[in-house]
Amino acid sequence: MEEPDPAALRAAAGGDVAAFTALVRSYQAAVWRFVRHLVGDAALAEDLTQETFLRVHRGLAGFDGRSRFTTWLFRVARNTAIDELRARERRDRLSLPEATTAPSPEHGHELRAALDSLPVDLREAILAVEVLGVSYADAAVMLDIPAGTVKSRVHRARERLVRWLDAEEAAGDL
Repeated sequence: MEEPDPAALRAAAGGDVAAFTALVRSYQAAVWRFVRHLVGDAALAEDLTQETFLRVHRGLAGFDGRSRFTTWLFRVARNTAIDELRARERRDRLSLPEATTAPSPEHGHELRAALDSLPVDLREAILAVEVLGVSYADAAVMLDIPAGTVKSRVHRARERLVRWLDAEEAAGDL
């Protein structure tokens, strides 16, 4: 993923609305895809993408450039999504049980369903490395974990995805 021009970053951090708008337009789709894969809900991903860019706007002046901008941006997006997932979990624990069922994956979306079946820690690691294409080192910064942990999570995620897809294929042969 291409990094923004440092002058554009400085301008956006300094309050230049056009520069910030250009940043949003450049990265909005990628952030939305990443968040969508984390939370499994397109509408929620739209809201969380907006929240991500609000947080980026508030924190851009404090971005120190020690990491790549895209690494920092996706870390903000990840934290925004994780905050929402935790808040939902708290709300679910506090609410009365209801008779609801989880939506089933649509036909032809096996990989989406396979990703959704992964625990969040494995899902975010595989998405960072395989979907966003960031290095293990950048993923480690983005996820705030050691690079070795990123590697092991990606490995475990790949294994689970293969098992899940093999099981789906076997079930389809019945």
